[in-house]
Amino acid sequence: MAIVSGVNIPDNKRVEIALRSIFGIGPTQAKDVVETAGIIDNPRVRDLSESDLTRIREIIDRQKVVEGDLRREVNGNIRRLIDIGAYRGLRHRRGLPVRGQRTKTNSRTKRGRRVAVAGRGRAVTRK
Repeated sequence: MAIVSGVNIPDNKRVEIALRSIFGIGPTQAKDVVETAGIIDNPRVRDLSESDLTRIREIIDRQKVVEGDLRREVNGNIRRLIDIGAYRGLRHRRGLPVRGQRTKTNSRTKRGRRVAVAGRGRAVTRK
């Protein structure tokens, strides 16, 4: 397995797909890295030469924010929203949807299982 940015990328996959296993690199970023490195035909990782891998590593290290640095940046942004008392920070703190989704129905993943409330006429349920 080849190691890029501290992550083992799978050998048996094509380069553009394998690079996506790095946190912070999606389809567009992977395509950009491969084009910048000058790799043509999107070969499998095991077919890359050591110089190609070195070029990919350098491009990602120099131009992209990935893995630990990106996680730290995202957590810092969320922490900032919580500290300044923004509405989005409050939603993060409570573990509810942040981007305006409805919560009367849906959002069961965030709110937990339904809990029946005794004494109600219909089968109205609450958390």
